[in-house]
Amino acid sequence: MRWTQALIPTLKENPAEAEAISHKLMVRAGLIRKLSAGAYSYLPLGFRVLKKVENIVREEMDSAGAQEMLMPAIQPPDLWKKTERYNELGEDMIKFKDRSGREMVLGPTHEEVITDIAGVEIRSYRDMPKILYQIQTKFRDEARPRFGVVRSKEFIMKDAYSFDADADGLNKSYDKMYKAYSRIFKRCGLDFIIVKADPGVMGGSESAEFMVLAEAGEDIIVVCSCGFASSLDLAECFVSRQSSVVSRQPESPIKKVDTPGITTVEKVSKLLGVKPQQLIKTLIYLADDKPIAILIRGDHDLNEAKLRKILKCAKLTLADESTIEKITGAPLGFSGPVELKGIRIIADEAVKGITDGITGANKKDKHLMNVCDGRDFKAEDYLDLRTIKDEDLCPRCKKRKVSLKRAIELGHVFKLGTRYTKALDANYLDKNGKERPIIMGCYGIGINRIMAAVIEKCNDDKGIIWPKAISPYEAIIIPLNIKNKKISSAANKVYTQLEGENVSCLLDDRDVSPGIKFNDADLIGIPLQIIIGPNTIKNNRLEIKGRGEKTKKNVKFSQAVKSVMSYL
Repeated sequence: MRWTQALIPTLKENPAEAEAISHKLMVRAGLIRKLSAGAYSYLPLGFRVLKKVENIVREEMDSAGAQEMLMPAIQPPDLWKKTERYNELGEDMIKFKDRSGREMVLGPTHEEVITDIAGVEIRSYRDMPKILYQIQTKFRDEARPRFGVVRSKEFIMKDAYSFDADADGLNKSYDKMYKAYSRIFKRCGLDFIIVKADPGVMGGSESAEFMVLAEAGEDIIVVCSCGFASSLDLAECFVSRQSSVVSRQPESPIKKVDTPGITTVEKVSKLLGVKPQQLIKTLIYLADDKPIAILIRGDHDLNEAKLRKILKCAKLTLADESTIEKITGAPLGFSGPVELKGIRIIADEAVKGITDGITGANKKDKHLMNVCDGRDFKAEDYLDLRTIKDEDLCPRCKKRKVSLKRAIELGHVFKLGTRYTKALDANYLDKNGKERPIIMGCYGIGINRIMAAVIEKCNDDKGIIWPKAISPYEAIIIPLNIKNKKISSAANKVYTQLEGENVSCLLDDRDVSPGIKFNDADLIGIPLQIIIGPNTIKNNRLEIKGRGEKTKKNVKFSQAVKSVMSYL
């Protein structure tokens, strides 16, 4: 491709609304343009990168025995209602009515649709195993689209689904996809971390996320130098550390104090002159509509994923103010476990043994001091309920401190089990002729997220540095003076020769200054630069330079193609 024939609208300045490096560089390098919040057009350079990522994904999925298909983006809501995800996704789901007045949804994912297909087409254990996948646009009405294509309302996803007759079959399919994902991300030039994750609204017994560390990431993962890695939702807290950080004073009589209008941990601590870890927060939740009181230390945060797993509830929500007042007798902010009756109480392990606690008094504008666990209240259970904090001890090695890092989620694999097949009656006949639900797995990859993640990790102050595997072009030819006939002729000859060797090239045939050409070449990040200028052409030579490298290789013109091929 010749630059004068291409659409590569590079920019000198960063777009005002861009926060992430990848967003800034994708706009400046002419890869994308914003149409509306969360919706982007992929211009030719960006589209070439997408297609290369898709090809890698296809090759690895096909080699793992998966079959590609395509499902509709427009879906009827009745399937979603049967699996009870229609309300779970809430406002994230984009809904509309067709001309007949029927409600339809734009698919945020396709578990329901593929399960509906499987329920009709897979009838016997002999029809399995099967792994089916598609690469398709998904739609979610994100409340706050951010970081360009990292979190958008319209995005490109590879989603795969496995169908097996038993748990052993699911394990094998899961392992195939797990290994295929590792190969995909390596080929795309990414260093990734695999973490155990909470299945969330997807459901199922087990899941893992493939993450890339990046400041633009909206996920937070927990890592330790010992090799431990976990999602924030699942990271266990090391009990002995919790026990060691709390000062436990000798027991004193309980004391009621005035705290007019003061409800937050920070303000109560300041007023009473105590440390936040002395406070015991009492949180009232509804688990499948049944109230439960959760006790958590003042300097800790409740981990709802852990709580949901412990309670084995389908629905978990914070109680509203009227419900809290009905249960505790006090408005929001003054709840406490002392003399709290008619409700189950469970506590985080860090609460156990506190003898100088501060709690709400279950009366407006009142708190209690010197609250003693076991004397003034007793929890039914003491469990790991909190979210791990930066610099807590690692739950694996129990020696080093963990770090919380921002990361971009690129892929997620799930063992769904029968979560969807039972709801949608997708059954098969086993060897004995008995009807059983098909066992499923689900495997997703964010195609455009890979593109953004690579840029987040592969850049410098001049622009993008594409890995060879997904670069829009393999080489860029830079004639420094296109009006010079010798330079122009040499550039065209090299271009023709490389194209003949199936090397994809971009020839910068613009009549602009060398500075502009070099700046744009660095910005768009093509991995190999071939430079032809007046000082090289007179010696029948040219220069080859890797993007991001400081040194140039001076080669004979006759050896140009051979040198380029050896580099690639």
